[in-house]
Amino acid sequence: MASKTWLITGTSTGFGRALTEELLARGDRVAATLRRPGALAEPAHRYGGQLWQAILDVSRPAEVRRVVDDAFAAFGTIDVVVSNAGYSLVGAAEEPSDEQVRRQLDTNVLGSMTLARAALPYLRGQGRGHLIQFSSVGGQSAFPFVGIYNATKWAMEGFYEALAREVEEFGITTTLVEPGGFRTDANTRSAEQAPVLPAYKKLREQVMKDFFPPQGDPAALARAVIATADSPRPPRRLLLGTDAYTAIHASLSARLLEVEAQRESAAATGSA
Repeated sequence: MASKTWLITGTSTGFGRALTEELLARGDRVAATLRRPGALAEPAHRYGGQLWQAILDVSRPAEVRRVVDDAFAAFGTIDVVVSNAGYSLVGAAEEPSDEQVRRQLDTNVLGSMTLARAALPYLRGQGRGHLIQFSSVGGQSAFPFVGIYNATKWAMEGFYEALAREVEEFGITTTLVEPGGFRTDANTRSAEQAPVLPAYKKLREQVMKDFFPPQGDPAALARAVIATADSPRPPRRLLLGTDAYTAIHASLSARLLEVEAQRESAAATGSA
C-alpha cells in the first residue's frame, strides 16, 4: 500500500497519539496538532521529516484555518484529515455552567466543523481526500449524565451525513468513527466534570461507575482506522468495540420500532 500523508488533531494522547505512532511506523507522513508542546518529542526525534507539528486549540477557528493552511503548505498534499481533538463533559443537563457547555460545543462541534470546512477547498483541488471524524458510541446512543457530550456527537453525525453526499462527486470520502470503551484517558484526565447537584449525586455515581469500561486497545483501533483509510470504498460509519455495536444496535432498533408504530398516525396529518 502506497504511503499517505495525514493531518490529525489531538495527538498528545489517546486515539490521536496511537494513530500517529502507527502511521509513522509504517512510513506515512503526519501533520500532527496538539495542545502540549513537547508531547511528541520522542517520535519527532525518531522519525524526523515524517512528522510535522503545530500547536492548536481547535476551539479557535482562526487558528484551525491557519494550521490547515500551514500543513498543506508544508506537505503539498494531504490524503486523510482526521478530526480527533475533543473531550467529554460529565454532568446532568442542568449541572454544567453556561461556560462549560459553550466550551464543549466550541471544541467538539465548531472545532470539528471548522477543520472540515478549512480542508475541503484543498481536497477538492486535489480531486481526492478522506475526512475522518471521531464520533462515539454516544453519537448514535444517548446516555444519562453525558447529554451535552452526546449532543456534540449527534451534531457531528448529522453534519457528516449531509457532507458525505455533498462531496462524493469530488472524489472525497468521509467516515465517522464510533468507538465504545477504550483504554485512554477519555473518562478520566481529559473529561471535564460539572459540579454535582445533591439531587443527582447518587444516580450519577451509580451510572458513571460502570460507564463503558475501558477494555479496547487504542493501537488496535488505530490499525482499524488505517485499514479504513486504505480501503477503496471506506464505510461512512466505523463501529469499533462489541460494546459500541451492542449499544448502537439496541438504540437504532428501538427507534425504528417507535417509527413503525407511528405509520398510521403520521399519515393522519394528510401530508404526502
